[in-house]
Amino acid sequence: QARERTQILMDLANKEGGIVVGTGDLSEIALGWATFAGDHIAMYGVNSSVPKTLVRRLVEWVAAHHAREAEREVLRAVIETPVSPELVPPGQDGAIAQRTEDLLGPYELHDFFLFCLLRWGAGPRKILFLAEHAFAGRYDTPTLRRWLWVFLRRFFAQQWKRSVMPDGPK
Repeated sequence: QARERTQILMDLANKEGGIVVGTGDLSEIALGWATFAGDHIAMYGVNSSVPKTLVRRLVEWVAAHHAREAEREVLRAVIETPVSPELVPPGQDGAIAQRTEDLLGPYELHDFFLFCLLRWGAGPRKILFLAEHAFAGRYDTPTLRRWLWVFLRRFFAQQWKRSVMPDGPK
């Protein structure tokens, strides 16, 4: 699905003299949560340095400060929709059946882990220690350890996808 969609977009961009703008954010890129040669391929990745938690805050801010009423409603609906690749059809009730955070873990944790790893060069023990303090009362240690393991495994296993990403800011 993603590969075919990308192929069509690339064909149209070439025909019209345009470019395909990639929308994948830093969080998705770090975790490899994209289809190789599909939605991770573009001619420029505008959100490649913006973590998903910040994308959500930016959308909220635009909705609150710059959007007209109709736009505000759409932006708030986007914010309230669970993150999903939408590869599985909705359930009988129309609800999203495949939620990314159910599979990968909370993006607030992954973005925190990513920041600690990339900006501070922290190792797993230090990241866990910092997360225990930053998320005290919200996540217990076994939960943090579980999602940190998922993050580290995916981050290092998915480097091959990042090596062929399009350019982007930063």
